[in-house]
Amino acid sequence: MRIYGVTGTKNSGKTGLMERLVAEITARGVSVSTVKHAHHEADIDQPGRDSHRHRVAGAREVLLSTPHRWALMHELRGAPEPPLAELLARLSPVDLVLIEGYKGAPHPKIEAHRAATGRPLLSPENTSIRAVASDCGVPTALPRFHLDDTARIAAFILREAGL
Repeated sequence: MRIYGVTGTKNSGKTGLMERLVAEITARGVSVSTVKHAHHEADIDQPGRDSHRHRVAGAREVLLSTPHRWALMHELRGAPEPPLAELLARLSPVDLVLIEGYKGAPHPKIEAHRAATGRPLLSPENTSIRAVASDCGVPTALPRFHLDDTARIAAFILREAGL
């Protein structure tokens, strides 16, 4: 599996870019999975549902299966967060895994940037960032794209990933 990341500061447009990239790249016939890293507590289960009750009762893993999808929830219960490589090994094979977040990981990335955040670019300090997608002109020697130019960003990522 090839991997490529989308990174940036909070509210920089990462999730919107990821959503558009998945649609664009899958429309080109490339199979895609995603990994989303969150720094905050995220709960995908709903209180009162059976799977939530199993988890709260102490289950280490709860696998929820329906005729349309299945989801595996794994409780760390105080154990450290697994490294990205360990999480990637749990995915079924696809052509490309797009990773949102994991700024410090060494895989290649494109930086999403919005002027409205008022934050500086990450790329001058992060050599794993290979290009910048922004809603404004930014001072960088890296390839630059408009944040909404999904087709060109997708083509760049696919070229970089050898797909």
